[in-house]
Amino acid sequence: MTEAGPTILGVDVYWVATLLVAVATMAVLLAVYAATTVRDPMARRVRALNDRREQLKAGITASASRRRKSLTTKNQTTDRMRSFLSSLSVLQEEQLKAAQKKLMQAGIRSKDWAVAIIFGRLVLPIVLGGGMALAVYAFGAFPEWGPIKKFALLATTLLLSYKAPDLYVHNKVTKRSHAIRKGLPDALDLLVICAEAGLTVDAAFHRVARELGRAYPELGDEFALTAIELGFLTDRRQAFENLSHRVALESVRGVVTTMIQTEKYGTPLASALRVLSAEFRNERMMRAEEKAARLPAIMTVPLILFILPVLFIVILGPAACSISDNLVNR
Repeated sequence: MTEAGPTILGVDVYWVATLLVAVATMAVLLAVYAATTVRDPMARRVRALNDRREQLKAGITASASRRRKSLTTKNQTTDRMRSFLSSLSVLQEEQLKAAQKKLMQAGIRSKDWAVAIIFGRLVLPIVLGGGMALAVYAFGAFPEWGPIKKFALLATTLLLSYKAPDLYVHNKVTKRSHAIRKGLPDALDLLVICAEAGLTVDAAFHRVARELGRAYPELGDEFALTAIELGFLTDRRQAFENLSHRVALESVRGVVTTMIQTEKYGTPLASALRVLSAEFRNERMMRAEEKAARLPAIMTVPLILFILPVLFIVILGPAACSISDNLVNR
């Protein structure tokens, strides 16, 4: 018979060590795989934008048959939604433009999704609200609840189902705006370097998009699209205005205003961008200091609920045990 190895709390030490070595080996293999298979997130987007530019120059709207088939299918679905909404007289042009602008700010380029968002606002309350009404009032769900609670549940379901598409888009816009704001000072510094090196504006935007594509893919995406629009749009001002429409940030609007004034009046671009970069860096530092200042107030509740009780048990537990033993022995 084999001699048993050492144990801790009844568990074989050798078996635990073998398991830990296997887990560590698996983690190392996963890390090596993740490091060797890193892909550039901007490569596919830049390739698609360049293809689109070539198609616009050649007057081609769709080249591949498979892509044409998928676009046709998607457009048929969108046309059905559009015709249904138009028959109910709930599809307004201003509402559609506002939805398209929000989707662009969220990074969704397809205009067909605007119709889907409006269609979701109409259908989701009917489906989810109707299902909740049937579950509560027809099938007797939550029988212990009173009529006020049931009505509150139904009203909450209707409200959330109506606001769900807008909340989803707003969440994506907020996340994308934060990511763009984080990389904007670095992008302006690179633009200053490119301008001082003698590059044109569209070449500078291309260079910045390529350099920052890995660190800030959202910002690189917007700069690459702006550079492509500067290349084929007749009005360069329109390319900068499109950038301000696609990004919901006041700082980007300030950059766009500076670029337009530089194009119009011929003012030095590098000095203006350097001032903007310094302002944005100071603003980012102020936001970081504000979050650091809020941290003690935020940590107060976890400290009271989770840390202080454990600390009291560790400190007062032995004393309480000693007092209890002395009282029992007496």
